Amino acid sequence: MINRIAILMILVMLNSVTLAETQQDKMAWDELSTDEQKVLQPFEGKWAGLPPGQQWRLLKGAKRWKDLSPEQRTLLKKRFKRWKELAPEQRQQLRRRFDRFKQLAPDERKIVKERYRWFNHLPVEKRQQLRERWENMSPAERLRLKKRRQRLKNMTPEQRRVLRQRHITR
Repeated sequence: MINRIAILMILVMLNSVTLAETQQDKMAWDELSTDEQKVLQPFEGKWAGLPPGQQWRLLKGAKRWKDLSPEQRTLLKKRFKRWKELAPEQRQQLRRRFDRFKQLAPDERKIVKERYRWFNHLPVEKRQQLRERWENMSPAERLRLKKRRQRLKNMTPEQRRVLRQRHITR
């Protein structure tokens, strides 16, 4: 009985390894659909030389691209153009920021996204004022502001209301 279970487990494992390997096999350009070839056209000449993992990632991206609306495609093209125009140091800095963002807890990521949306919905002049104010702060001033923000975050809505009232009456 134990031998049968062991054999069955080995067969299941071999089957899963085989499936994983077939997904990582190289794919010939001719195996791609016409739509996929159209999206991946810039890679046609070097497709055969790409590692299987990269081929599969590109194929996955091509399928996602196909599902995007024309507006989404236009937006992504603009973003990609902007990305290509960045200096290598700027790209590296953005990658580091994104990596830090991915390491945040889900609730912290949510807060960052909300603040980002809030900031981007401000009038251009107000955003510029805030940027300039931040850039002109000393490191000590920035630290004080961050600590104050943390204290406010830990207050109840009632405590924040009282604090605002005190600030207004000064």
